Amino acid sequence: MVQNTGGPAPYIYVSTRLRVRKAKLLAPEEYQRMLNMSLPEIIRLIGETEYQKEVDELGTSFEGIDLIEVALSWNLAKEYQRVIDLAPGALKEFTMAYLRRWDIYNVLTILRGKMQGMKEGKIKEVLIPAGSLDKVILDRVLGEESCERVADALKGWKMYPTLAAGIQEGCAAGSFAKLENELYKQLYADLLTIARRGVKGGSQFLKFVQLEIDVKNIKTLFRMRGDGKYEDAREFFISGSTFTPEELQQMNQMGSRNEVIDAIVGRIKSVSVLTALEELRSEKSEQEVDAELTKTQLDHMEQLSKINPFSIHPILVYLEKKKYEVFNLRAIARGKESRLAGDTIAKYLVI
Repeated sequence: MVQNTGGPAPYIYVSTRLRVRKAKLLAPEEYQRMLNMSLPEIIRLIGETEYQKEVDELGTSFEGIDLIEVALSWNLAKEYQRVIDLAPGALKEFTMAYLRRWDIYNVLTILRGKMQGMKEGKIKEVLIPAGSLDKVILDRVLGEESCERVADALKGWKMYPTLAAGIQEGCAAGSFAKLENELYKQLYADLLTIARRGVKGGSQFLKFVQLEIDVKNIKTLFRMRGDGKYEDAREFFISGSTFTPEELQQMNQMGSRNEVIDAIVGRIKSVSVLTALEELRSEKSEQEVDAELTKTQLDHMEQLSKINPFSIHPILVYLEKKKYEVFNLRAIARGKESRLAGDTIAKYLVI
């Protein structure tokens, strides 16, 4: 770990280390191989990769899909912690702020698990303690009996006020979609505030956050149109980037997909996003649109990391690519367990 945070040396060091880590991520052809394998073969292959330590450690306690789930979660959380340790100066603050999204994921996973009557062990398998809520806190929260008690156990969490405001409605409705939306809106508002503090590197972090907001809003827009939901959707959109919720709602009510794309293209600056939107003029499915936009976002982040190699971008690119490696491996394993065809599983992968 680098102690000196002055000058360019720490930034050069972390950029170099992350290039090495990124080179170890699975290549696209590896996923293609797995699509033609059985679940036991996939588990064996994963045990020969960067996940070997976790697979070996957990192999006596878990097997099959459960082993894959826990090994992937453990590896991702530990890898994110290593990146935090590597990050110098302000980059550490930006990285830790970015990783708070895993707090939302973990809290909602626990709440939904409790609502569905899942056993604590099954919920714990898919938790990823990579944010501000560590394993100790999550274990304590996981031990609570009801979703209301889960919320009470999180009074020290930064996002507790937002959680407390929506927990009763979510528990009564049996759905936490609205609460999830409010938590993510709070997350992005916090990230924008941190990026605009005037700290070194903040302008680069701001570009990343605004790009992510745009992509997330565009995905939400296409998803709602795919579901045929044309009512007032302003509460589902995130403020702070290219479009206001009101503008996105106007697009939501447009008659055709091409009209929506024309409205977006006139404002978006990212060449990668513009290219993807042009490709989406064909009647692709909601899942294909979502995957295409995700790939586009990663490509754009990759470009920014090459233009700004000693900034927050190489860190964020690696964190995102590592996340989607775990996402892909889970999708393949779950798909195989459900006996889905390889072509079907492939549609859900981000490669």
